[in-house]
Parts: sequence; C-alpha cells; structure tokens
Amino acid sequence: MRDDEIRRHLTQMNPWWRAAVSGTSPTAWVDQHRVFRDLGRHDMGYRSPVLDDIANGPVSDQLVVLSGPRRIGKSVTLLQTAERLCSRADVDPRQVIHVPCDGMTTQDLRRVLVLGRTLTASVDRETPTPRVWLLDEVSAILGWSAILKGARDNTDFGDDTVVATGSRWAEGEDIEGNLMAGRAGSGTRRWRTLYPMSFREFTSATAPELGLPDRLHPAELQSGVARSALENYGFFVDDFDLAWQAYLTTGGFPRAVAEHSQLGAVTDSFIADLEAWLHRDVEPAASPESVPLLLNALATRSSSPFSVSSAAQELSYGKGVLDLRLRRLIASHALVRCPRREAGQIVPGAQAKYYLADPILSWLPSRRRSGLPAPDMTQLTESIIGVTQARAIDVIDEGRLPHGDTIGYVRTSNDKEIDLGPVVVPTSTGAGMTVPLESKWVDHGRKSEARTISAKFDAGILATKSVLDLEGRVWAVPAPLVALMLL
Repeated sequence: MRDDEIRRHLTQMNPWWRAAVSGTSPTAWVDQHRVFRDLGRHDMGYRSPVLDDIANGPVSDQLVVLSGPRRIGKSVTLLQTAERLCSRADVDPRQVIHVPCDGMTTQDLRRVLVLGRTLTASVDRETPTPRVWLLDEVSAILGWSAILKGARDNTDFGDDTVVATGSRWAEGEDIEGNLMAGRAGSGTRRWRTLYPMSFREFTSATAPELGLPDRLHPAELQSGVARSALENYGFFVDDFDLAWQAYLTTGGFPRAVAEHSQLGAVTDSFIADLEAWLHRDVEPAASPESVPLLLNALATRSSSPFSVSSAAQELSYGKGVLDLRLRRLIASHALVRCPRREAGQIVPGAQAKYYLADPILSWLPSRRRSGLPAPDMTQLTESIIGVTQARAIDVIDEGRLPHGDTIGYVRTSNDKEIDLGPVVVPTSTGAGMTVPLESKWVDHGRKSEARTISAKFDAGILATKSVLDLEGRVWAVPAPLVALMLL
C-alpha cells in the first residue's frame, strides 16, 4: 500500500477522529457503523469483559495479545472498546487508532505505526500523548511481533497501549520472546483469549431467571463452600439440566446463541460460516467435505485416547497430514488437547484425548454432510466439562491453555480411565491440586465410576445428568453445576 492509501484507510477506519474537528459527539459514528448495524440483528446484550480494563483504565503502557476463533466477535469487541474509550471525558478520540490489518504486508504495518501517529499529531500538545492502538487480525502479517517489539523498544509507541488480535498464530511467530518478556504493562494480563460464551454466560443471557452459584477455584470443588452452594441449588437441578442441553445444542458463539433464542435453532448459514473458517485455517488445500469428516472423527472419538494412525487411515490421508491439521485446529482455538497424566505430569508419548472447543463444532458434521451422526450427548458433556476446566485453569494461571498444560486424563492400575485427573494449580496459599472429575451423564448406575475414583484418588466428583448426592468421598454433581462452579 502507498502512504496515501494507508492514510485513507486509517481515516476511514477511525471516524471518531472527525469529532475533534466537527465538534460532534465522539460516539456519533456508532449509529452508522456497519458492524454495529449487523450486530443489532443478533444482539442479546452480551458483552465480553475481556478488554474492560483497556476501556476503563489508563491509556498508556499496556500490551495485550487477544486471540480467539474466527466468528467469535474480536472485531466487534475492538470497536466496542473504541466506543467506550471515545465516550470518556479524559480521552481525546484522536488517541484511539483502530487498524484492520487484513491484507497488509510487513512494510504496511511499519508505515501504519508512523502514519497513525502523524495523522493524530494534533493531540500532542506540550508533550507526546499516549495512543491506544487496536490492531485487528494482525496475525495475518508475517513477522508482526518483531515489528511491534522494535517500535516499542525505540519509539514513543513504547508508551502506548496496544491490543493486537489474531485468529491463528503462525508457528514461527515468536510472540512470547518479542512481546511477553520484560516490560509489557504493569499488572496487565498480557495474553488473552476471546472464547465462546461459557455455560454461565449462556445461562445468564438465555435464562436470566435462574440464579447461579458463585464460581470456585478448581481446587475447591469439594470444599465446604462448594457443599453449601450445591445444597442450595438442589431444587433447581431439572432447570439446569434443560439449560445444559440447550447449551450442548447451541454452543457459545454469540450469534449462534442469539439465533437459537430468536429462531429456535442455529441457522444453516452460520454453520456454513464456521465450516468456511475451519477450511481456510486448517485444510485450505483439501476438498470442502474434509472439515465435516475431520470434526466427525474427533467428536466420535472424544471419550477415548485418539489414535492418530487409525484416524488418518479412516480419513484417507497420512499421519503427518493429520498431525498438522490437529495442530492447526488447536492454534485456531477449535480444539483442546487432553494429554495423559500421572501424578499430575504429562506422560511423554502417550495418546491424548481431543475435545472440540465449542458444542456447535460437534454438530457441524451432521448439519453439513448427510449420513454423519449427530453428536452423542454423553460424549459432548465430557468434552465441554474438560474444555470448561481448561479455561478455568487458564484464568488463574495465564498462558497454560495455549501451551496445552491445563487438563489431563489418568489411567488406573486396572487400565480404566478417569476423564480429568488432578493437576497442579496456584492457590492463595501456594500450589494446590484440582479435584478429579469423571463425566457420567446418567441418572443412575454411577457406583462403579465412583469406586474407580475412590480407589485412585480417595475423593472426587462424578458429573452426572441430574443426580446430586454429596454423601461419601465421591460426590455426584449435575454436569451443569460443575460447569457453573468452574467458570
């Protein structure tokens, strides 16, 4: 892009700059903006808190890398953050620089950092004034993190607040080395992910009349506080069971939740959008039908260790190709790896389980290809409880989920499996261990699984369909209540 093209791009993408000249409201642009008009058709009032501190806090010297799957609303969240910043009396709208980066080159990004400051130079009066840079889908630019590092080390850009978003990070991009080491902002959670709505967020949006138990630390799911909370919700087990089944059918993508609430189901067009995202990021050279087949292979095997060799043979491509596609699914936030663990440590070379990161991804195969089965609700419950615990651990220990170090299954001496064994997590008093969890989405017949957990760990929780039983060392707790306590 030429400099004049970049200038035009920045001016068009930052309509609030005109307010300083025209004397209009710095948020008047919202009513005319296409993203907000589109959002209005599916808006249920849900707002992710992922950038609340950027919108409400100091505008200098913060750096946040925000990742998340496509179609989750990262661009919307950035624009909502811009709106909130522009509405503040202590922020000049010219301090906010929004840059959609799709289609840009490394040289374009370098020039953007120069021209963005030049175009807003009128905000610098006696001293340089910090900016807030909202760089959308910057991960599409090869080497972007090194460019930002150089600018932060050597220019006034180092005093600015920067939010850089992306849907899939290139394997060779050294984000941690370039941006996470050293000074990256005081007290800021630097690496964040915009996830699909959790079951708690889904229930708050779709069934606000249901009171929700407080979240607990993953190491405290069998504490006295947990017992008291669960006893108070025993009368509402059936209501939570219905809400859980709705969540397993819909998932947490905000548009999917809105469509389910407004129309009774997620539309075919949104399912097609999700398939197009995965085809682009995971299997761009494969046939269109490859995505449903791959997701079906993962969903139907989710409750057992995944054999890459046998799955690759079934899918008719090599083991190396499948390994690559699994890594891409994880990098695209569509898949969570659940390795085998012993004494809390990952067992090298052992087969892992794989959980699709949102329920709607398990429905995509049967919605997009005739003859593929609908997901099994028992398997889907195990997957989503695993994903929920992985996300909960990442909340209290930043960066573990991107590195695959959150959850893990365990084998017993008689070769049985426990879905989620204990892992080390930080607590207020030092290192602690999560509570063992086994998904058993039934109303009866849970005693053998309880004995398995008791023999291996002495205590733990069975995530049931609707049984709540807090007697003994192994509790039976409905899966939706387990999810609500975790996240």
